[in-house]
Amino acid sequence: MKLDTAYETAHIRHIGNPKFNSASAYPDAIDAVLDADLMAEAREEIMHWDGYAPTPLYSLDTVAKTVGVRGIYYKDEGARFPPGSFKALGGAYAVQQLLRQEVSRTLGTEVSLEGIRERRHEDIAGRIAVATATDGNHGRSVAWGARRFGCRCVIYIHREVSDGRREAMEAYGAKVVRVDGNYDDSVRQAQSDATANGWFIVSDTSYPGYTTLPRYVMAGYTLMMEEVVEQAPGAQPPTHVFLQGGCGGLAASMVAYLWQRLGARRPRLVIVEPVQADCLYRSASAGRRIAVDITEESLMAGLSCGEVSTLAWTVVQQGVRDFVTMNDDLIAPTMRLLARPGNGDGAIVAGESAVPGLAVLLAASRQERLWAALNLGPASTIVVLGTEGATDPEIYEKLTGIGPDKVLGA
Repeated sequence: MKLDTAYETAHIRHIGNPKFNSASAYPDAIDAVLDADLMAEAREEIMHWDGYAPTPLYSLDTVAKTVGVRGIYYKDEGARFPPGSFKALGGAYAVQQLLRQEVSRTLGTEVSLEGIRERRHEDIAGRIAVATATDGNHGRSVAWGARRFGCRCVIYIHREVSDGRREAMEAYGAKVVRVDGNYDDSVRQAQSDATANGWFIVSDTSYPGYTTLPRYVMAGYTLMMEEVVEQAPGAQPPTHVFLQGGCGGLAASMVAYLWQRLGARRPRLVIVEPVQADCLYRSASAGRRIAVDITEESLMAGLSCGEVSTLAWTVVQQGVRDFVTMNDDLIAPTMRLLARPGNGDGAIVAGESAVPGLAVLLAASRQERLWAALNLGPASTIVVLGTEGATDPEIYEKLTGIGPDKVLGA
């Protein structure tokens, strides 16, 4: 198998985390953000949702042989409930928790998640409206959750979000408002309008004064990693997990789950971000949260976040070993590699934000200094999180030259 020459010349920045905590014990500071009970409750509830099934973990044997490692495993979230991304585990679950809280407050008695799931309180839930800002996938999850659990929904998107992603949210009954600005501008507009209208923000990022629902979002994400641990072959956990950056919520949830479950045996976590939205990389370098003013959008639309979640940073700063940024030029080649059955590993539909981890791994295999910095070698076993399928089929076909339906039918 021959890799595209783009991997050899790709500009990749790397920084090792100077604040990394190598202790085996799960720290109290992280436990205060994501404790065992919170994560377990989320996983147990989501497994009761109609349509739940673990998403596949594919072994990329040919790619692993080409790269020179023991194994590469790709977690394909393209089949995760109707929204088609890992975000379905977070936003929708936070909507369910919010409705439980508000219905309980209205009735003056505690109601269950099961009661919300089975829509026993539709008269109350139907008067509640949730709102959020999104690059696409989180908003789709919130809209899907609002429809599933019976409340109203308003979604804010920025000027660069594609019409295909807007239409996907509208298909779940959400009202979609486009803001003339970047993602962080849409976050601020959503908050302002929610305050004025008495709506409830369901965000995947936290900030001072807003922490409860983002904890539920992150707790929902942990189901993905529990599936990975259960699906991975062999007695030993992977040596590395490559994961996407964004506001940090996904990374924090993976850190929390793996640290609690595996302790000293937890894998090395590598965060990958677009160079245009490198807030986690810059924060790690500075030793504190740094905001980035995004002036150019990345192809990796779901990762175009300029501000780090305050809760996520508490976890990420201690638990992530490496921070990496990359340009967009590796996205299409990596999507094409997974789409072509000729790669020897079968065809996988992977969206733009699903492939940065694999892209950096492939680039590292052709760049000796980065390979060594990430402590990769013949004994390495790597999990890459394929966080979305073709969430915008038109963009997918433009980048790969083939429609997602044809890939799946190959």
